[in-house]
Amino acid sequence: MSLLLILLLPFVGSLCAAFLPSNARNAEAWLAGIVALAAAVLAASLYPQVVAEGVIRTTIPWAPGLGLDFSLRMDGYAWLFAMLITVIGALVVVYARYYMSPDDPVPRFFSFFLAFMGAMLGVVLSGNLIQIAMFWELTSLASFMLIAYWHHRVDARRGARMALIVTGAGGLALLGGMLLLGHIAGSYDLDAVLAAAETIQNHPWYPLTLILIALGALTKSAQFPFHFWLPHAMAAPTPVSAYLHSATMVKAGVFLLARFWPVLAGTDLWFWIVGGAGLCSLLIGAYLALFQQDMKGVLAYSTISHLGLITLLLGMNSPLALVAAVFHIVNHATFKASLFMAAGIVDHETGTRNMQRLSGLYRAMPITATLAMVAAAAMAGVPLLNGFLSKEMFFAETIFLDRPDWQRIGLPLAATLASMFSVAYSLRFIHQVFFGPPTDDLPRAPHEPTRWMLLPSALLVLACILVGMFPGITVGPYLQTATDSILGSDAPAYSLAVWHGLNLPLLMSAAAFIGGIALYRAFLWRTGTDVPLLERIDGKRIYDWLQTMLMSGAEQAMRWLFSPRLQMQLLVLILVALGGALLALLNTGSSWGTRETTPLHPAFALLWIVGAACALAAAWQAKHHRFAALVLSGGAGLATSLTFVWFSAPDLALTQLTVEVVTAVLILLGLRWLPRRDARFAQGRPETARVRLRRLRDLLIAAAGGLGLAALAYAILTRPDIDGISPFFITQALPLGGGLNVVNVILVDFRGFDTLGEITVLAVVALTVFALLRRFRPAPESIPLPRQQREQNAADGIEENRVPDPDALLPSGYLMLPAVLVRLLLPLAMLVSLFFLLRGHNAPGGGFVGGLVLATAIILQYLVGGTVWVESRLRIHPMVWIALGLLSAAAAGAGAWLYGYPFLTSLAWHGELPLLGELHLSSVLLFDLGVYMLVVGATVLMLVVIAHQSLRRHHRKAGIGGRT
Repeated sequence: MSLLLILLLPFVGSLCAAFLPSNARNAEAWLAGIVALAAAVLAASLYPQVVAEGVIRTTIPWAPGLGLDFSLRMDGYAWLFAMLITVIGALVVVYARYYMSPDDPVPRFFSFFLAFMGAMLGVVLSGNLIQIAMFWELTSLASFMLIAYWHHRVDARRGARMALIVTGAGGLALLGGMLLLGHIAGSYDLDAVLAAAETIQNHPWYPLTLILIALGALTKSAQFPFHFWLPHAMAAPTPVSAYLHSATMVKAGVFLLARFWPVLAGTDLWFWIVGGAGLCSLLIGAYLALFQQDMKGVLAYSTISHLGLITLLLGMNSPLALVAAVFHIVNHATFKASLFMAAGIVDHETGTRNMQRLSGLYRAMPITATLAMVAAAAMAGVPLLNGFLSKEMFFAETIFLDRPDWQRIGLPLAATLASMFSVAYSLRFIHQVFFGPPTDDLPRAPHEPTRWMLLPSALLVLACILVGMFPGITVGPYLQTATDSILGSDAPAYSLAVWHGLNLPLLMSAAAFIGGIALYRAFLWRTGTDVPLLERIDGKRIYDWLQTMLMSGAEQAMRWLFSPRLQMQLLVLILVALGGALLALLNTGSSWGTRETTPLHPAFALLWIVGAACALAAAWQAKHHRFAALVLSGGAGLATSLTFVWFSAPDLALTQLTVEVVTAVLILLGLRWLPRRDARFAQGRPETARVRLRRLRDLLIAAAGGLGLAALAYAILTRPDIDGISPFFITQALPLGGGLNVVNVILVDFRGFDTLGEITVLAVVALTVFALLRRFRPAPESIPLPRQQREQNAADGIEENRVPDPDALLPSGYLMLPAVLVRLLLPLAMLVSLFFLLRGHNAPGGGFVGGLVLATAIILQYLVGGTVWVESRLRIHPMVWIALGLLSAAAAGAGAWLYGYPFLTSLAWHGELPLLGELHLSSVLLFDLGVYMLVVGATVLMLVVIAHQSLRRHHRKAGIGGRT
């Protein structure tokens, strides 16, 4: 359970942080720091077990029939990443406490920060392919919120949107690749997939699977040609950049490539896709970093370059190259996080990151400058620092690459060239900012920050030094554990010694240092700010062009396929449905079934004649008489409900009846605020031949759709029964579900997960309707009372513009008697709704029907008593009902985990209680209670927000105005 606790801690902390007050910056930082540190301590405590057992697993049954379980898995590689995520996360929290302004909404920052940490831990600890894809997309969403944290800035919104589109699209490709990979391996369990390397590589779908997974990884790690989003993500606060671009988001892609290296690597396709993208990113990122004017811009492009180095190592198909890649992942995390912190300190204390304005800061900020120099030296690969060791391993792998001669020559040259650029931009980052004459043209006078702000950077720099000087002691055992967990018995022998003698990799390092210094001296003579050679090649421009083309194409398609007229939209939908049905019939043919039909009962025929007449009359009256059409459509719905009763389906009849009532009330409230028909149409203009043809067309299409559906239903119903799943539900409803009402058992037990998704959708719809209608303003012509109501008020002596009195016991006039009746109806309706709720598992009823009954009774109070009177006496809080309903349904499902059962497995207790006697309780009652509360909350929320339009009308009459 330790793995589950490590995963849950950040998400629980995220929820707690979101509810802390906005001025509790210390409390927020303490909370986030304790959560990150606790997760790190828990992960560290598992290291001896990882070494002893190899893999630690925690599995919670989710959908065993589909081969899906919530599985957590920690091996040496996952442990190493978990430590990077939590330890660097804790350091960034300390740094962010002093970086963030007191005016910033800190609760939102730390809430999204911890959510992102949890999502990353989910990626590295997941033992299931679908689970990895789920957490993968969660990292994209959380990073979007973090990059757009300062959403008042245009660049932050654009950068966040670009990152989400690119990484989100890559995530969809990754999901497709994961589905294919699981299908090929025969299981979505990670251990089963990692054991099926030969099966996967010999499968004809291997190329497509590799391409899809590579797309997901390359987009997340900002590799060519998807590298352009990363520099634009620098609009995020610097703590976000330090975390996302050192240990977390951009490392997720290379983590995935290394995780699936045993099953996907070793082919030419892998070499050219992964290695080619890595080489391009290594060179392009290093080259562009040299010409950036923003400190964070330099670090962003250097991140692209170093991730390209890691990706290139992974693409070399060499076990030693994989060891070097994992080693450089750790090294890059330490020095890059420290450099981002240094850039943030400079920005925080001087007010700018523009390197053209910064100079000579060493005198004012010696500690910051020293820390930045050491970290930049590690990035450049200076000896006795950690970056030097992994760079030497990289050089060695390029030399001994098992490829054709031109590749064995070209790759070392490219590696040396990229290292030259790395030395040059690292030297520029330090020399241009911290040395030279001090400048007075700064927004703020530079000075050292508080020591606590320097502490995280100092600890990371110390790690760079210790690993660089004593690699075998500091990082050696953990690196070996990580690489052994990936490669298993194929893990190679290697040495982390600081000195390997005078060899070719050392000469390449020397050439890179000399060339980098010469390159920087040549750079100092530049006068312009443009980027030579690559000025016109801009990934963002290509992205913007593609986005513009997609938008233009979508607009063109909308012009062809969409019409603002609802009638035309329905016409297109029905034609598409008819076309699909006809296409299926043309391919397979059609015939009537041979099953004997039952005799038509006269009463049933009369019922359907009445229902059909109501439906036709509703369609006829819909254009000119809305209220009459509503009443007639209710008659058709009532005929449908009675049909269900006729065929012994009381559950369906109850549901249909209550839905009809609620729908009628909803439409009735909506009709009140629709503008009246245009007088020009009411007068009746002569119909042209075109209008008659259009109506004939609509009649024929409607008849074809209705008759075609009736014929299809008849053809199916006259066929013999097939061996479906309904016999299982009928026979197992009582033994497995503990209920006699098969329909309700299916909804809350057998198909409970579907019901949970449906009520979640209902909650989202209700909140969306509320958000839209709370800003709705009635049309001016619909503000006055209807003519009938004005006449009735005049007959009762009621003033037309009178504001309702909330203190009045009863409304005056014709609503007095209905008000008494509906108030008496409310407690009775509550009892009936609870009756339906409690009996639903064994008799017709259930939470859905009971919720609709109570919601109808509540909205009747609004209709008769008025919004002001009701809300002055009855506080409903529909959003609270929605939240409690979702929590109750989810708790009923999660409770099964406590007993080791899959999610939403029903639990029952049977016993005797004093006074009550024998009692049977089941967790499905809690689930049905959640459905009940959510239906009440969602229905009342939608109906009440329409009823509130009457308040806006009275406010206008009273001269109050404004929003309500």
